[in-house]
Amino acid sequence: MIHLVLYRFVQIYYEKQMVTINRTRKYHRNEPIDLMTEYTICESLASVDSPYMIVLDNPRPYGAIVGDILKSYGILTQKCTMCEVGGGYGSLMRGLLEAHASSVNHVCMIDLSRFLLERQKRVLTQWSHLMTFVHADAMELIPAISHVDVIILNEIIGDLDTWEHVTVTDMPEEVVRFVDRYGLEVPRQGAFNFNAGAVALIEDICGKGIPVFVAEHASDPVIPPDMAYLGRDLDTDGFPREIRLRGHSEYTIRFSHLIRIADFWGRTVIGGSLIDLVAVKKSQKMRFIFISRASATAEQEIILEFLDHIREYRWLAIV
Repeated sequence: MIHLVLYRFVQIYYEKQMVTINRTRKYHRNEPIDLMTEYTICESLASVDSPYMIVLDNPRPYGAIVGDILKSYGILTQKCTMCEVGGGYGSLMRGLLEAHASSVNHVCMIDLSRFLLERQKRVLTQWSHLMTFVHADAMELIPAISHVDVIILNEIIGDLDTWEHVTVTDMPEEVVRFVDRYGLEVPRQGAFNFNAGAVALIEDICGKGIPVFVAEHASDPVIPPDMAYLGRDLDTDGFPREIRLRGHSEYTIRFSHLIRIADFWGRTVIGGSLIDLVAVKKSQKMRFIFISRASATAEQEIILEFLDHIREYRWLAIV
């Protein structure tokens, strides 16, 4: 009896360590998704009326900030055609169009969720003459897309296929191809997770020569030197970790892999911490609240929650 129990224990252990793949297509295609069960920077900074605006030096909707950075690097130009993948509630695109609609000729919103597409249509009604909404899997559609000036992948690539419990002695063929072709770094010992979907999508986009904006949780985040305290208890050179959410899991992204792919294709990469992109206040008050984990007031709770999340985010613009 004891031997049977031990055998089953060992069997369960190794089953859990088998190489598997995390997919979220079924969840996003079939579930009535509620983004309020997930913390997103985009929704936190969706409008100037958000209570989270107290953390910014210059309160502006997140979409307007993204539009600003695209415009400053010559990506968002007159008569621009844009494509946003996984646009959620439409908050990013609403903020972008409120600030930059005069530069936009057309916008294509691609989403796996019919529920979210309907929400986007309602939110973006004011600009319906500019919009096309497509119910599709971006992994299948992007390779065929053309005549697009910029693609936006905001807080979405962590949902793409991720190989779990990979080791250098047991890598799926897909991972072997990416690692060998692009010289991607992987741990020499121990198990790791690999962002196959994110890598494949960036490869397709780079190959087509389309500029792309990316923002997501990073497994190798960049902490601004003047806010170094945010690095406390944070792995800044890790490999993707699981983020468990209602009904599915997503993974942090190894941004160094995305940069390596862009370099391989001869693309220019701009990027950094999302903290700097949205211009978080760098004050002693912020430092005190984070270090002391202060949450005695509603304002302190908001600031602590925001800092705890955004410190792990990076952004890239691949031109």
